[in-house]
Amino acid sequence: MGVSKRTRTILLVMVLLAVALALSGCGGSQQGADLTQPVTLSWQGLVDLVAKALILLNNIIASLGVYYSWGWAIVVFTIIIKLVTLPLTLRQLQSTKATQALQPKIKELQEKYGKDRQKLSEEQMKLYKEAGVNPMGGCLPLVIQMPILYALYQALYVLANPATIYPAWSVSKLQGAPFYWIPNLTLPSLSTASYSGVDFKGTAWIQGCISAQQWGLLLAYLSLPVIMLVTQLILQKMSTPPKGPKGGQDGQTQMMGQMMMFMPVMFGYITLGLPAGLTLYWTTSNILSIIQQYFVTGWGSLGDWVPMLRPKPAQEAVGVMALPSASSTVSEPEKTVKRRRRRK
Repeated sequence: MGVSKRTRTILLVMVLLAVALALSGCGGSQQGADLTQPVTLSWQGLVDLVAKALILLNNIIASLGVYYSWGWAIVVFTIIIKLVTLPLTLRQLQSTKATQALQPKIKELQEKYGKDRQKLSEEQMKLYKEAGVNPMGGCLPLVIQMPILYALYQALYVLANPATIYPAWSVSKLQGAPFYWIPNLTLPSLSTASYSGVDFKGTAWIQGCISAQQWGLLLAYLSLPVIMLVTQLILQKMSTPPKGPKGGQDGQTQMMGQMMMFMPVMFGYITLGLPAGLTLYWTTSNILSIIQQYFVTGWGSLGDWVPMLRPKPAQEAVGVMALPSASSTVSEPEKTVKRRRRRK
Protein backbone atom coordinates (compact mmCIF):
# COMPACT_ATOMS: atom_id res chain seq x y z
CA MET A 1 0.00 0.00 0.00
CA GLY A 2 3.00 2.28 -0.37
CA VAL A 3 5.08 4.31 1.98
CA SER A 4 2.17 5.69 3.99
CA LYS A 5 1.10 2.29 5.24
CA ARG A 6 4.69 1.26 5.89
CA THR A 7 5.25 4.38 7.98
CA ARG A 8 2.15 3.67 10.05
CA THR A 9 3.19 0.06 10.48
CA ILE A 10 6.62 1.07 11.77
CA LEU A 11 5.06 3.49 14.24
CA LEU A 12 2.66 0.84 15.49
CA VAL A 13 5.49 -1.68 15.90
CA MET A 14 7.51 0.87 17.89
CA VAL A 15 4.54 1.56 20.15
CA LEU A 16 4.02 -2.15 20.75
CA LEU A 17 7.73 -2.57 21.55
CA ALA A 18 7.47 0.25 24.09
CA VAL A 19 4.46 -1.46 25.64
CA ALA A 20 6.38 -4.76 25.82
CA LEU A 21 9.33 -3.05 27.53
CA ALA A 22 7.07 -1.36 30.05
CA LEU A 23 5.28 -4.61 30.85
CA SER A 24 8.41 -6.77 31.07
CA GLY A 25 10.12 -4.89 33.89
CA CYS A 26 13.41 -6.36 32.76
CA GLY A 27 16.90 -4.91 33.04
CA GLY A 28 18.54 -3.22 35.98
CA SER A 29 15.43 -1.74 37.55
CA GLN A 30 15.24 -4.48 40.21
CA GLN A 31 18.81 -3.89 41.39
CA GLY A 32 20.48 -1.16 43.36
CA ALA A 33 23.36 0.86 41.95
CA ASP A 34 26.43 2.70 43.13
CA LEU A 35 25.83 6.23 41.86
CA THR A 36 29.19 7.39 43.22
CA GLN A 37 30.95 5.62 40.34
CA PRO A 38 31.72 7.33 36.99
CA VAL A 39 29.16 6.93 34.21
CA THR A 40 30.09 4.27 31.65
CA LEU A 41 29.18 3.95 27.97
CA SER A 42 26.51 1.31 28.42
CA TRP A 43 22.79 0.99 28.98
CA GLN A 44 23.30 0.93 32.75
CA GLY A 45 25.48 4.01 32.30
CA LEU A 46 22.54 5.82 30.66
CA VAL A 47 20.28 4.79 33.54
CA ASP A 48 22.85 6.06 36.07
CA LEU A 49 23.20 9.31 34.11
CA VAL A 50 19.44 9.93 34.25
CA ALA A 51 19.43 9.11 37.98
CA LYS A 52 22.28 11.54 38.66
CA ALA A 53 20.55 14.23 36.59
CA LEU A 54 17.41 13.85 38.71
CA ILE A 55 19.48 14.05 41.91
CA LEU A 56 21.17 17.23 40.66
CA LEU A 57 17.86 18.85 39.71
CA ASN A 58 16.38 17.87 43.07
CA ASN A 59 19.33 19.49 44.85
CA ILE A 60 18.92 22.74 42.91
CA ILE A 61 15.16 22.93 43.40
CA ALA A 62 15.40 21.99 47.10
CA SER A 63 18.04 24.71 47.63
CA LEU A 64 15.49 27.25 46.34
CA GLY A 65 13.10 26.23 49.10
CA VAL A 66 10.53 24.67 46.72
CA TYR A 67 8.33 21.99 48.22
CA TYR A 68 8.02 18.57 46.54
CA SER A 69 11.43 19.02 44.95
CA TRP A 70 11.62 15.46 43.57
CA GLY A 71 8.36 15.85 41.66
CA TRP A 72 9.44 19.20 40.26
CA ALA A 73 12.81 17.68 39.36
CA ILE A 74 10.95 15.20 37.12
CA VAL A 75 8.91 18.04 35.58
CA VAL A 76 12.04 20.12 34.87
CA PHE A 77 13.79 17.03 33.49
CA THR A 78 10.85 16.56 31.09
CA ILE A 79 11.07 20.20 29.96
CA ILE A 80 14.81 19.84 29.32
CA ILE A 81 14.25 16.71 27.22
CA LYS A 82 11.56 18.54 25.25
CA LEU A 83 13.87 21.49 24.60
CA VAL A 84 16.71 19.22 23.48
CA THR A 85 14.45 17.33 21.07
CA LEU A 86 12.55 20.46 19.95
CA PRO A 87 14.23 20.74 16.50
CA LEU A 88 13.41 17.09 15.77
CA THR A 89 9.88 17.51 17.08
CA LEU A 90 9.26 20.56 14.89
CA ARG A 91 10.55 18.64 11.90
CA GLN A 92 8.21 15.79 12.79
CA LEU A 93 5.19 18.09 13.10
CA GLN A 94 6.00 19.90 9.86
CA SER A 95 6.41 16.57 8.10
CA THR A 96 3.06 15.44 9.49
CA LYS A 97 1.38 18.66 8.38
CA ALA A 98 2.87 18.40 4.87
CA THR A 99 1.85 14.75 4.61
CA GLN A 100 -1.71 15.64 5.64
CA ALA A 101 -1.82 18.31 2.93
CA LEU A 102 -0.95 15.67 0.34
CA GLN A 103 -3.76 13.30 1.35
CA PRO A 104 -6.19 14.44 -1.40
CA LYS A 105 -3.56 13.78 -4.08
CA ILE A 106 -2.65 10.45 -2.49
CA LYS A 107 -6.31 9.48 -2.55
CA GLU A 108 -6.45 10.33 -6.26
CA LEU A 109 -3.43 8.10 -6.87
CA GLN A 110 -5.07 5.28 -4.93
CA GLU A 111 -8.17 5.55 -7.07
CA LYS A 112 -6.11 5.67 -10.26
CA TYR A 113 -3.56 2.92 -9.48
CA GLY A 114 -5.48 0.95 -6.86
CA LYS A 115 -4.95 -2.39 -8.57
CA ASP A 116 -1.28 -1.81 -9.44
CA ARG A 117 0.46 -1.81 -6.05
CA GLN A 118 3.96 -1.28 -7.45
CA LYS A 119 2.90 1.63 -9.65
CA LEU A 120 1.00 3.18 -6.73
CA SER A 121 4.08 2.98 -4.53
CA GLU A 122 6.25 4.57 -7.23
CA GLU A 123 3.80 7.41 -7.82
CA GLN A 124 3.49 8.09 -4.08
CA MET A 125 7.28 8.21 -3.71
CA LYS A 126 7.42 10.58 -6.67
CA LEU A 127 4.75 12.80 -5.10
CA TYR A 128 6.60 12.92 -1.77
CA LYS A 129 9.86 13.75 -3.55
CA GLU A 130 8.35 16.57 -5.60
CA ALA A 131 6.72 18.04 -2.48
CA GLY A 132 9.95 17.70 -0.47
CA VAL A 133 8.22 15.59 2.17
CA ASN A 134 9.85 12.70 4.02
CA PRO A 135 7.04 10.43 5.29
CA MET A 136 9.53 8.75 7.63
CA GLY A 137 10.53 12.07 9.22
CA GLY A 138 8.06 11.68 12.05
CA CYS A 139 9.72 8.52 13.38
CA LEU A 140 13.04 9.96 14.57
CA PRO A 141 11.80 11.90 17.66
CA LEU A 142 9.88 8.81 18.80
CA VAL A 143 12.96 6.62 18.32
CA ILE A 144 15.03 9.01 20.46
CA GLN A 145 12.48 9.54 23.23
CA MET A 146 11.62 5.88 23.80
CA PRO A 147 15.08 4.97 25.23
CA ILE A 148 14.92 8.08 27.45
CA LEU A 149 11.49 7.04 28.71
CA TYR A 150 12.67 3.53 29.52
CA ALA A 151 15.91 4.81 31.07
CA LEU A 152 13.85 7.05 33.35
CA TYR A 153 11.64 4.06 34.13
CA GLN A 154 14.66 2.10 35.36
CA ALA A 155 16.28 5.13 37.03
CA LEU A 156 13.23 5.61 39.25
CA TYR A 157 13.52 2.02 40.46
CA VAL A 158 17.24 2.49 41.03
CA LEU A 159 16.64 5.64 43.09
CA ALA A 160 13.84 3.94 45.05
CA ASN A 161 15.94 0.89 45.90
CA PRO A 162 17.28 0.96 49.50
CA ALA A 163 20.45 -0.77 48.27
CA THR A 164 21.33 2.16 45.98
CA ILE A 165 24.32 4.22 47.12
CA TYR A 166 23.64 7.93 46.61
CA PRO A 167 26.45 10.45 45.93
CA ALA A 168 27.63 12.47 48.90
CA TRP A 169 26.33 15.68 47.32
CA SER A 170 22.69 14.49 47.24
CA VAL A 171 20.49 16.31 49.78
CA SER A 172 17.68 13.73 49.96
CA LYS A 173 16.52 10.40 48.59
CA LEU A 174 13.62 9.60 46.32
CA GLN A 175 12.31 6.90 48.67
CA GLY A 176 8.98 8.11 50.09
CA ALA A 177 9.10 11.46 48.24
CA PRO A 178 5.57 12.92 47.84
CA PHE A 179 4.23 15.29 45.19
CA TYR A 180 1.22 17.30 46.29
CA TRP A 181 -1.64 14.76 46.68
CA ILE A 182 0.53 11.76 45.68
CA PRO A 183 2.08 10.24 48.84
CA ASN A 184 5.02 8.44 47.18
CA LEU A 185 6.38 8.91 43.65
CA THR A 186 8.07 5.49 43.65
CA LEU A 187 4.77 3.61 43.94
CA PRO A 188 3.40 1.37 42.47
CA SER A 189 6.45 -0.88 42.32
CA LEU A 190 7.57 -4.08 40.61
CA SER A 191 8.75 -5.51 43.90
CA THR A 192 6.79 -5.96 47.11
CA ALA A 193 5.96 -2.55 48.56
CA SER A 194 3.25 -1.33 50.89
CA TYR A 195 1.80 1.98 51.99
CA SER A 196 -0.86 2.46 54.67
CA GLY A 197 -1.34 -1.29 54.81
CA VAL A 198 -1.98 -1.57 51.04
CA ASP A 199 0.16 -3.74 48.76
CA PHE A 200 1.49 -1.55 45.94
CA LYS A 201 3.07 -4.24 43.81
CA GLY A 202 1.90 -3.83 40.21
CA THR A 203 -1.83 -3.12 39.99
CA ALA A 204 -2.69 -4.97 43.22
CA TRP A 205 -3.06 -1.62 44.98
CA ILE A 206 -6.41 -0.98 43.28
CA GLN A 207 -8.08 -4.00 44.90
CA GLY A 208 -6.12 -3.34 48.11
CA CYS A 209 -7.42 0.23 48.39
CA ILE A 210 -10.98 -0.92 47.75
CA SER A 211 -10.75 -3.74 50.33
CA ALA A 212 -9.21 -1.40 52.93
CA GLN A 213 -11.65 1.40 51.96
CA GLN A 214 -8.72 3.74 51.34
CA TRP A 215 -10.71 5.90 48.93
CA GLY A 216 -8.42 8.93 49.20
CA LEU A 217 -5.38 6.79 48.40
CA LEU A 218 -7.24 5.19 45.50
CA LEU A 219 -8.17 8.55 43.98
CA ALA A 220 -4.66 9.90 44.52
CA TYR A 221 -2.97 7.17 42.51
CA LEU A 222 -5.75 6.98 39.91
CA SER A 223 -5.57 10.70 39.14
CA LEU A 224 -2.29 10.77 37.19
CA PRO A 225 -3.10 7.79 34.93
CA VAL A 226 -6.48 9.40 34.17
CA ILE A 227 -4.86 12.76 33.36
CA MET A 228 -2.26 10.97 31.24
CA LEU A 229 -5.01 9.14 29.36
CA VAL A 230 -6.97 12.34 28.69
CA THR A 231 -3.91 14.29 27.50
CA GLN A 232 -2.82 11.37 25.32
CA LEU A 233 -6.27 11.20 23.70
CA ILE A 234 -6.25 14.97 23.10
CA LEU A 235 -2.77 14.79 21.56
CA GLN A 236 -3.76 11.86 19.37
CA LYS A 237 -6.90 13.67 18.20
CA MET A 238 -4.94 16.85 17.44
CA SER A 239 -2.44 14.92 15.33
CA THR A 240 -5.29 13.57 13.18
CA PRO A 241 -6.31 15.80 10.24
CA PRO A 242 -9.90 17.12 10.36
CA LYS A 243 -12.51 15.57 8.14
CA GLY A 244 -13.12 17.03 4.71
CA PRO A 245 -16.13 19.17 3.78
CA LYS A 246 -18.19 16.04 3.13
CA GLY A 247 -17.18 14.65 6.52
CA GLY A 248 -16.18 11.27 5.11
CA GLN A 249 -12.99 9.23 5.41
CA ASP A 250 -11.83 6.17 3.54
CA GLY A 251 -11.94 2.78 5.25
CA GLN A 252 -8.18 2.56 5.81
CA THR A 253 -8.05 5.99 7.46
CA GLN A 254 -10.96 5.11 9.75
CA MET A 255 -9.37 1.79 10.72
CA MET A 256 -5.99 3.40 11.48
CA GLY A 257 -7.72 6.15 13.45
CA GLN A 258 -9.58 3.65 15.61
CA MET A 259 -6.40 1.65 16.19
CA MET A 260 -4.38 4.72 17.17
CA MET A 261 -7.14 5.89 19.51
CA PHE A 262 -6.95 2.53 21.27
CA MET A 263 -3.25 3.03 22.08
CA PRO A 264 -3.80 5.78 24.72
CA VAL A 265 -6.26 3.48 26.50
CA MET A 266 -3.60 0.76 26.56
CA PHE A 267 -1.01 3.22 27.87
CA GLY A 268 -3.43 4.42 30.54
CA TYR A 269 -3.86 0.85 31.78
CA ILE A 270 -0.09 0.25 31.79
CA THR A 271 0.59 3.33 33.94
CA LEU A 272 -1.62 1.89 36.68
CA GLY A 273 1.27 -0.45 37.54
CA LEU A 274 4.13 2.00 36.95
CA PRO A 275 5.71 4.42 39.46
CA ALA A 276 3.80 7.68 39.76
CA GLY A 277 7.03 9.54 38.94
CA LEU A 278 7.11 7.99 35.47
CA THR A 279 3.43 8.79 34.88
CA LEU A 280 4.20 12.37 35.96
CA TYR A 281 6.93 12.51 33.28
CA TRP A 282 4.57 11.07 30.66
CA THR A 283 1.74 13.47 31.55
CA THR A 284 4.04 16.52 31.52
CA SER A 285 5.44 15.41 28.16
CA ASN A 286 1.91 15.11 26.76
CA ILE A 287 0.97 18.63 27.90
CA LEU A 288 4.10 20.11 26.31
CA SER A 289 3.45 18.12 23.11
CA ILE A 290 -0.12 19.47 22.96
CA ILE A 291 1.26 23.03 23.07
CA GLN A 292 3.78 22.24 20.32
CA GLN A 293 1.15 20.50 18.21
CA TYR A 294 -1.23 23.47 18.45
CA PHE A 295 1.28 26.04 17.21
CA VAL A 296 2.26 23.89 14.21
CA THR A 297 -0.90 22.07 13.08
CA GLY A 298 -3.69 23.66 15.14
CA TRP A 299 -6.46 21.67 16.83
CA GLY A 300 -6.61 18.99 14.14
CA SER A 301 -9.74 16.87 14.48
CA LEU A 302 -10.22 17.77 18.15
CA GLY A 303 -13.19 19.80 16.92
CA ASP A 304 -15.05 16.49 16.53
CA TRP A 305 -15.21 16.40 20.34
CA VAL A 306 -15.28 20.15 21.05
CA PRO A 307 -17.44 21.89 18.39
CA MET A 308 -16.15 25.36 19.32
CA LEU A 309 -12.67 24.34 18.16
CA ARG A 310 -13.82 23.44 14.65
CA PRO A 311 -12.41 25.65 11.87
CA LYS A 312 -14.94 28.00 10.33
CA PRO A 313 -16.03 27.09 6.80
CA ALA A 314 -15.04 29.44 4.00
CA GLN A 315 -18.67 30.40 3.37
CA GLU A 316 -19.03 31.67 6.94
CA ALA A 317 -15.92 33.80 6.48
CA VAL A 318 -17.41 35.76 3.57
CA GLY A 319 -20.82 35.91 5.26
CA VAL A 320 -23.04 38.66 3.90
CA MET A 321 -20.57 39.51 1.13
CA ALA A 322 -21.68 36.42 -0.79
CA LEU A 323 -25.33 37.49 -0.71
CA PRO A 324 -26.67 40.08 -3.18
CA SER A 325 -27.76 43.33 -1.58
CA ALA A 326 -31.26 44.69 -1.84
CA SER A 327 -30.10 47.74 -3.82
CA SER A 328 -28.45 45.56 -6.48
CA THR A 329 -31.67 43.60 -7.08
CA VAL A 330 -33.72 46.74 -7.94
CA SER A 331 -31.03 48.73 -9.70
CA GLU A 332 -31.65 47.28 -13.18
CA PRO A 333 -35.43 48.02 -13.34
CA GLU A 334 -34.82 51.58 -12.08
CA LYS A 335 -32.22 52.17 -14.82
CA THR A 336 -34.66 50.91 -17.47
CA VAL A 337 -37.39 53.35 -16.35
CA LYS A 338 -34.98 56.29 -16.39
CA ARG A 339 -33.85 55.48 -19.92
CA ARG A 340 -37.48 55.46 -21.20
CA ARG A 341 -38.16 58.85 -19.60
CA ARG A 342 -35.09 60.35 -21.29
CA ARG A 343 -36.20 59.10 -24.71
CA LYS A 344 -39.61 60.71 -24.29
